[in-house]
Amino acid sequence: MPTSRLCLRAATATLAGFAVSLTAVAGLAQEGAAVLPPPPVAAVPANAPASASALATLPHDLSPWGMFLGASPVVQAVMIGLALASVATWTIAIAKIIELTSARRKARAALVMLEDARSLSQAAERVGFSQGTAAVLVRAVLAETHQSADAPSRDGLMDRAASRLERIEAAAGRRMARGTGILATIGSTGPFIGLFGTVWGIMTSFIGISRAQTTNLAVVAPGIAEALLATAIGLVAAIPAVVVYNACSRAIAGHKAQLTDASAAVLRLLSRDIDRRALPRGSAIAANNSAAAE
Repeated sequence: MPTSRLCLRAATATLAGFAVSLTAVAGLAQEGAAVLPPPPVAAVPANAPASASALATLPHDLSPWGMFLGASPVVQAVMIGLALASVATWTIAIAKIIELTSARRKARAALVMLEDARSLSQAAERVGFSQGTAAVLVRAVLAETHQSADAPSRDGLMDRAASRLERIEAAAGRRMARGTGILATIGSTGPFIGLFGTVWGIMTSFIGISRAQTTNLAVVAPGIAEALLATAIGLVAAIPAVVVYNACSRAIAGHKAQLTDASAAVLRLLSRDIDRRALPRGSAIAANNSAAAE
């Protein structure tokens, strides 16, 4: 029993001494850490990529022209193509406004003249030597009347004259619609071409991010902004093209309606001359046609 107590006391003393030793070692370690100098910084190789902070401080021109100059060659080619498409859109728009305005004004005046005329001969005299579509309609009916002068029946004259007038209207509509196909193409493909430039630019930006080994927004933003500029230019080219195309389509449809009214007026004059048995003579028609040819 005394031996057990002696062993217990010895073990307790040993554990107390071990705890005191650990406490002393921990204190010495803390004091040593406080007086130790900081670890040396490893030298950066000369060819190592710049850090995010260094790249973030680099000056970058974020104006449209600066972003264009900083874009990749593919994105620059897309931007130049879209800019040329925008120029083509406004050129066609100005040309079509002038052409359609003049054509509608002439057709309106010719329709008033045809409504006031009492016969084909009178309409031909009023038309004179003008080169408008209404004048072409009158001359076409006069030519058909001349070619059908020896026909035993006048019933087919109206059908043949209507066929000529219909072809003239179709030709005038095709002539007025020239150039609108380019507007439709630009309006439908412009956004997708700009999107192609954006995808290519963002792909190039991600490649640059992997090389710089950083995802700092100041490093990523300029490249993405340059890529998005291509989409913006695509929309700038496509939106006016769609608007101008729709406006031209409505104006052309209105002009075709005017030509249809003029054709109906010419057919009414022909019908009156047939009922009156007062069709223009062949010599007068030939003289009018030769004067128009000259």
